[in-house]
Amino acid sequence: MNNFTFYNPVRLHFGKGEIEKLKQELPQYGRNVLVVYGGGSIKQSGLYDEAMSILKELNMNVFELSGVEPNPRVETARKGIEICKKESIDVVLAIGGGSVIDCTKLIVAGAKVDEDAWNIVIKKTNVKDALPFGTILTLAATGSEMNSGSVISNEETQEKYGWGSPLVFPKFSILDPTYTVTVPKNHTVYGMVDIMSHVFEQYFHDATNTPITDEMCEGVLRTVINTAPKLINDLENYELRETILLAGTVGLNGFLSIGSRGDWATHNIEHSVSAVYDIPHGGGLAIIFPNWMKHNLAVNPERFAGLATRVFNVDPEGKSAEEVATEGIERLRDFWSSIGAPSRLADYDIDNSQLDVLVEKSMINGPFGRFKTLQAEDVRTILEMSL
Repeated sequence: MNNFTFYNPVRLHFGKGEIEKLKQELPQYGRNVLVVYGGGSIKQSGLYDEAMSILKELNMNVFELSGVEPNPRVETARKGIEICKKESIDVVLAIGGGSVIDCTKLIVAGAKVDEDAWNIVIKKTNVKDALPFGTILTLAATGSEMNSGSVISNEETQEKYGWGSPLVFPKFSILDPTYTVTVPKNHTVYGMVDIMSHVFEQYFHDATNTPITDEMCEGVLRTVINTAPKLINDLENYELRETILLAGTVGLNGFLSIGSRGDWATHNIEHSVSAVYDIPHGGGLAIIFPNWMKHNLAVNPERFAGLATRVFNVDPEGKSAEEVATEGIERLRDFWSSIGAPSRLADYDIDNSQLDVLVEKSMINGPFGRFKTLQAEDVRTILEMSL
């Protein structure tokens, strides 16, 4: 296990009716609030009206930024930053999924600097301060409601990068499973793939002696696998939504990576693909991750085999570690396909015409990956396997 310092300051309000906690959370930061959200789903569900009613009751001065994209763009964050500076915003409230929250993180950081927001994403500008913000989560997926990371796309340059700062942890997050029951099947599936992928990224690391976090990772994976088939056939089931919502938060709030640093190579490759083709992040991960696993199986076949036996119920009797591991990867692929996730880039009409571009974008910061360091030829192979 590696040495570590753990820090997570987010106050989590979980359960039915917890939106009432806005009344105690928001006033302590000021009266001018910017509400950030995506499309019209929060208006259709009634969440928008519910939140606005509380803000009115609090006598807040409300400003709005709508239209945050599924792959949030720096252009949209710039609009929010402009509002914050012009209207002297005191606090920001993100209502939506991980994309809205990720965009909000860049807004609250960008509001405190004079440089362009993209410089924060590409790490040319350091974050030294940020506006406070809270979240009302509507989609189980990214864990952004309880971490300090963010992923932002630049449509003009076709780039997509992750960035983060301890200064952009939410001050609070409200998680009411009720607000997730209207999420359609495809986005529910993408969210569950994203949750599992976050766990896989942390499970495959270069540390030793990590039995506690190994068990935690495997437990989250088993829970999602057991819950997912039931949920896609009963989308309005509160208890199933509750389980997946908490899985998403635990999946990337730092608990699973205590004492280790995860791989994150698959996310890096997927970011390049969705930067160029603007496909759903969860869909891209479903395609690429099993192929990353196949490509890197030989690095530590015993670890893959342990995952296969304990999570995917592969019988190891009479089989080599490599055979058990391979069967586990195939079961992962079959599971994701069974709940409706894509398995090939061709499912999004993506061919090999931009393969060189995808490799180049993946390698922009040099070799990457902690479980195994990937070179350009590795990335090309994984992408070719994914076509």
